[in-house]
Amino acid sequence: MKRRTSRRSFLADMAAGAVVLPAAIARPDAPAAPPAGPASPTDESYWKQVRAQFSFTDERVPMNAANLCPSPRSVAARVEDLTRDIDRDCSSNNRAKFRTLTEASRTAVAAQVGVSPDEVALVRNTSEANNTINNGVPLSAGDEVVVWDQNHPTNNVAWDVRAARFGITVKRVGVPRHPASAQELSDPFVAALTARTRVLALTHVSNVSGVRLPVRELVEVAHARGIHVHLDGAQSWGALDVDLRELGCDSYSASSHKWFMGPKEAGLLYVREDRIAEIWPNIVAPGWGSDADPDVKGARKFESMGQRDDACLAAVGTTARFHAAIGGRETEERISELATTLKEGLAELGMTLVTPMDPALAGGVCIIEVPGDRGAALRRLYEEHGIAGAGTGGLRLCPHVYNTREHVERAVAGVRALREVILG
Repeated sequence: MKRRTSRRSFLADMAAGAVVLPAAIARPDAPAAPPAGPASPTDESYWKQVRAQFSFTDERVPMNAANLCPSPRSVAARVEDLTRDIDRDCSSNNRAKFRTLTEASRTAVAAQVGVSPDEVALVRNTSEANNTINNGVPLSAGDEVVVWDQNHPTNNVAWDVRAARFGITVKRVGVPRHPASAQELSDPFVAALTARTRVLALTHVSNVSGVRLPVRELVEVAHARGIHVHLDGAQSWGALDVDLRELGCDSYSASSHKWFMGPKEAGLLYVREDRIAEIWPNIVAPGWGSDADPDVKGARKFESMGQRDDACLAAVGTTARFHAAIGGRETEERISELATTLKEGLAELGMTLVTPMDPALAGGVCIIEVPGDRGAALRRLYEEHGIAGAGTGGLRLCPHVYNTREHVERAVAGVRALREVILG
């Protein structure tokens, strides 16, 4: 199968198609993107240059990418500059350029995940994207939807709400708590599929366990039975080297503010070309057209929402170019390196890992069990050791490319110091 555009040609293409902003908008002191690789996952000199692209101080280190990431300076500056431009001149004449900027963002995102721009909708977050699929896939009373019990509520409880309204059946599937292989993860889903199953709704990487599902294998099984596969990619877009053509799913959702490190209140909904026509949108607003058939092309029909934050949508493309400069494979390898180092350090302290040690079964989400006072452990880890984590599924720490080995070592040292609090 043909791979995606190379980083070098992708950056050249995007540069050639970029919109040149007036000097009043583009500040001369605006930060540049990180230097292009190739980068080894252990080349600390390179990754420190990447870390330097972010404005947070080492006094308070973010390590909760599963919830919210800082944006690179270049992305924050882009949002600021374009917002200032709109406030300076909010006329339709001036704002007309944002149509081109939004399409540039769409093209950049599509290239990043290996699909056509016409299959990409720039929505507001994963939750909205999940609900578009939930409400839009054609289902009838008696049809069955199979979901992972570790799905986010917008890809889990939302299906229960539709079931209550329209008489469909929702079946939840659990997986082993400590899976030893991809087969152990796929078998429960395969066993749950029946002749009535119409949708298989999955999560690429769980935010409550860190488990990574064997998506491609599950898609092959589901498609052999004519089942639509929806994939929540909130914990994989920007963390894994995602190629949606290779994964084969019918639809995919993700948020810009998580691992993608983009502007807030933006997200991605991918719908495979041959599935777009059959899925109904949640919202119809100006820009749709004048009758039931949309005038917009492809997946754009899912982003007909009225007035949007134009600066935010333009900065999505800036973020995609930031990722392209580093490289998807390089990003995934770096996150895996940091996450593995973190998990090994925590295991050596006697902590019980919720997340598999094997990188093939995990992403960047790392969770340990906390039989003790979880709230106190999180608060003290932040206040006394300057590491910001989360309490989802245990004690959750999610290192990203803006983190260094020193940050990971500090997190392990913090857990060591709080051992009695964590273990209870």
